[in-house]
Amino acid sequence: MQRTQSLLLARLARANPTSVFLVTLLLVLVALFAPGPVGAVLLLALAAALVALLSTTWSVQAPQTRVVRLLMLTLLVTAALAKLL
Repeated sequence: MQRTQSLLLARLARANPTSVFLVTLLLVLVALFAPGPVGAVLLLALAAALVALLSTTWSVQAPQTRVVRLLMLTLLVTAALAKLL
């Protein structure tokens, strides 16, 4: 591991992609079925984690990937705000 790499990023790189997908899917489903503000807070917490991950990996992503990730993030935040109202 290089000195510039974060320990958190090294752990994330070793994570099983299927497990990460399933845990994220479970979190989204719980947030969507949870009542009003509770679900919105869960969705916003997930969005905040994705913003942190997106900002960390921004420089190594292709422009097409950046657009898709920003679109997904926008949809997630929109769903959270709609759930608040």
